Amino acid sequence: MWQRSVCVGLLALALGYLCLLGPGRPPAALRRRLPGWLLGARPAEARLLAAWQAAIVRPARGWARVAVGVNACVDVVLSGVKLLEALGLEPGDGKNHAVLTSRQDLREAFAHFMGKGAAAERFFSDAESFQHIARAASEHPGAQLYVGGNAALIGQKLASNPDLKILLCGPVGPKLHELLDDNVVVPPESMQERDEFHLILEYQAGEEWGQVRAPNANRFIFSHDLSNGALNMLEVFVSSLDEFQPDLVVLSGLHMMEGQSKEMRHRRLMEAVASISDIPTDIPIHLELASMTDQDFMSNIIHQQVFPLVNSIGLNEQELLFLTQSASGPHASLAAWSGVPDVGVVSDILFWILKEHGKMAERASDLTRIHFHTLAYHILATVDGHWGNQAAAVAAGARAAGTQACATETIDTSRVSLKAPLEFVTSQIETPSKISLNPDEPVVHWHREGISFHFTPVLVCKDPVRTVGLGDAISAEGLLYSEVYPQ
Repeated sequence: MWQRSVCVGLLALALGYLCLLGPGRPPAALRRRLPGWLLGARPAEARLLAAWQAAIVRPARGWARVAVGVNACVDVVLSGVKLLEALGLEPGDGKNHAVLTSRQDLREAFAHFMGKGAAAERFFSDAESFQHIARAASEHPGAQLYVGGNAALIGQKLASNPDLKILLCGPVGPKLHELLDDNVVVPPESMQERDEFHLILEYQAGEEWGQVRAPNANRFIFSHDLSNGALNMLEVFVSSLDEFQPDLVVLSGLHMMEGQSKEMRHRRLMEAVASISDIPTDIPIHLELASMTDQDFMSNIIHQQVFPLVNSIGLNEQELLFLTQSASGPHASLAAWSGVPDVGVVSDILFWILKEHGKMAERASDLTRIHFHTLAYHILATVDGHWGNQAAAVAAGARAAGTQACATETIDTSRVSLKAPLEFVTSQIETPSKISLNPDEPVVHWHREGISFHFTPVLVCKDPVRTVGLGDAISAEGLLYSEVYPQ
């Protein structure tokens, strides 16, 4: 009882001291010791948002024309648990499958990734079974149809800026064409009679299916998509660039080739490299990666001249870990992330990619930028001297994550929360710097052997409305606020 009396007395003393000070603010030393509610302090989320607004400024030289390709489809978005229940599938143990061959594989793979709260994308090899599942999904009362495919989603996000002209090349059917923004130009050669459908099975944080409980909201994607799987529109895309004359090229869809045979995949990758090589070197290229399962294929993308041909890469934590495992990079022995990915580990892998595969004096490579995004934070890593306005770019990408997930025009601080580590080290290999997060200065910068890192936390939506396309929106917004320096 006496402890409570002492606390009340100390609080009364503090209040009395404030009264003696009059209308002025208390000294800094006292402000640090008094509880935030007593001083009327704003929550960390509100302070961070205000700091972002000041940091997010347009680059001196922006883009005017952006060409995007080559994967596009219609996304059928619905509750994963409700679809599986409608299909008569019972919950059970989860198991990862590189390719789905049956409903049983679908049930096991969905449970596996739902239990981890991790995004994943898989190819469904049985065309007849997929068509039956797709029909059930599209006719489900809770299903919604959206623009889908990384390229189309990035193009759609960029098209919301009226100052930009967007070219989209991909397999565009009638429904997708109807859904696209008027600001998106689709060449006639990209149009096809039928749409490609991808099924997006979403789940919410804490949602349960049998013994499986999702630690956070995310989605599981699958399709039987042959047009995107063969990159059918790649040559059309590259041949359209001469007439369109873009300032920036955004390329995605390489992951869709995993549904092909190894021989077909290898041949098509070599043809893709030849096509990408035809893009003029003065036009920067951004490559958006996505979920993959074949380490040999990822290794080929890294080593067989794809990485050296592009200037920028966008990826998430699953893709980053898979990349380092496929190429025997740093922390390759890490089987999976535990909770929020360690900033030092992420930083080490990003540094290694740019040091080993990026543009250096002794290496013929154009790769100079990586935009990494995970639920709690984002990092932009760049080789010095090639990109500008990256503090604004990483903040803009993080802001886009909050608005898109909550489906709001602006961030509502009552609907988001900070999940980023309040303290972290910048490396787990080199002698690191220790950084404490300050919501009033949320973009943190550090430097390592000619490579700059810009870090910012994310205001994570507490009850996300839609998680699909989040990475594409983040990358698009980061590119919109980035400036490339002429070399």
